[in-house]
Amino acid sequence: MTEPRTTPGPALNDRVFRLRLLDSPVSRAGYRFATAVGYVWGFLWSTGRVERRQGLFVFQGMPKWAFRRGGACVGGCYLTDHNVSDRVLGHEAVHKQQWLKYGMLFPFLYLAAGIDPLKNRFEIEAGLEAGGYVRPSRARLPRTVA
Repeated sequence: MTEPRTTPGPALNDRVFRLRLLDSPVSRAGYRFATAVGYVWGFLWSTGRVERRQGLFVFQGMPKWAFRRGGACVGGCYLTDHNVSDRVLGHEAVHKQQWLKYGMLFPFLYLAAGIDPLKNRFEIEAGLEAGGYVRPSRARLPRTVA
C-alpha cells in the first residue's frame, strides 16, 4: 500500500501562484506602483491636458519618444500625444484592468505574448479595432444576382 503524497503537486503549486500573484493584493500593489510611475512620468513630460477619463489618468502632449504607437498604458495612466477618442480610451481601460489583475508581472507577460499586436493576447482582449491595430470591419451587404 502506498502512502498518500504529503508534498504539494504541480496543480496545487499553480493554484497557490495564482491566488498570491494574480488578481490579488500583491497584483494590486504592483498596479499602484505602476500607476505612480506612470503618473510621475506623465507629470514630468506632458505638455497638454491631464484629465480623468474612463477610470484612467490621461496625459496628453507627451513626446513621441515616451511611448510606442499611439500611446501607452502604465498602471492606471494613459500616456499619449493626442490619441484620446472614447474608443481608444475603452481599449486602454482594458489594459488598466490587465494591470490590476497581473500587477508588475504584466509588462513581462505582455512582452512574452509577442510584439505583433495581431497575435498578442492582451491586445486581442483589449480590442484590435479599438486600439487602432486593424481597420473597423464594415457590414457586408449580400450580393444580388442580376
